[in-house]
Amino acid sequence: MAFTGKYELETQENYEEFLEAIGLLNAKTDQKAITEVVQDGNNFTWTQSTSDWTWSNRFTVGQECDLSTMTGTKFKAPVTLEGGKLCVQFPQYHFTAEATDDKLIMYCVTPGEKGVTFKRTSKRMP
Repeated sequence: MAFTGKYELETQENYEEFLEAIGLLNAKTDQKAITEVVQDGNNFTWTQSTSDWTWSNRFTVGQECDLSTMTGTKFKAPVTLEGGKLCVQFPQYHFTAEATDDKLIMYCVTPGEKGVTFKRTSKRMP
């Protein structure tokens, strides 16, 4: 499934619990996040934004890439495509995303027995 598109937040599960688990509870917002994905073959630009914040990463599937976290911390990680899902190990959580029809579904899972699974579903914008 092609990821390219602009998506508006529709629902999210365990949002506050996830932010607390990664130490960013103060970053909580009630604004609807917009995710814009540009895919050119295996090359991606992935941008999330609200009216007062933007976070973007460029990466190539199958390669180790220079990425940044939501707070701007730089790190290197391989980006893979497994069963149609993009997968990246961020420093504090494992990220997966899949595009299905008119939805973009993202999961962020923190490690450990008390790990938190944050699910964000966004709807493709016209």
